[in-house]
Amino acid sequence: MSIEKVKTFFSKHKLEDKVLEFDVSSATVELAARALGCEPARIAKTLSFKKGDGCVLIVSAGDVRIDNKKFKSYFSTKAKMLTPEEALQFTGHAVGGVCPFGIENPAVEIYTDISLQRFSTVFPACGSSNSAIELSCDQLFELSGSLDWVDVCS
Repeated sequence: MSIEKVKTFFSKHKLEDKVLEFDVSSATVELAARALGCEPARIAKTLSFKKGDGCVLIVSAGDVRIDNKKFKSYFSTKAKMLTPEEALQFTGHAVGGVCPFGIENPAVEIYTDISLQRFSTVFPACGSSNSAIELSCDQLFELSGSLDWVDVCS
């Protein structure tokens, strides 16, 4: 189970007790915001895109969208989302619970969008469609193994 993998990952950082699990779905930004009682923008959604033989994960604020022109300018490729099957294959997490934690696949590059920097804390998923964790933006960047802060959303 993917959430167990993420909890194991967080246990190495003594954060496993901060993982929240809900009795309701948190598979979309709106559902996650409702489950957490926060504004949708504070949900740190993880979007997955093809890049060559691998993929790019962009962790961004819940109220923004990928800007195709900015994405192509930064990554030198069109923003083409992975299929649900490809997302699971690359990340080990199913759509609805895709997150940047516990990913061991070297073909996955992780980036954090600056849209999150307006918040002191945000809520990314934890590998299942009913989980989240509250992290500062710096914690999210560090724990995700993010390669860079990017500006690819609008």
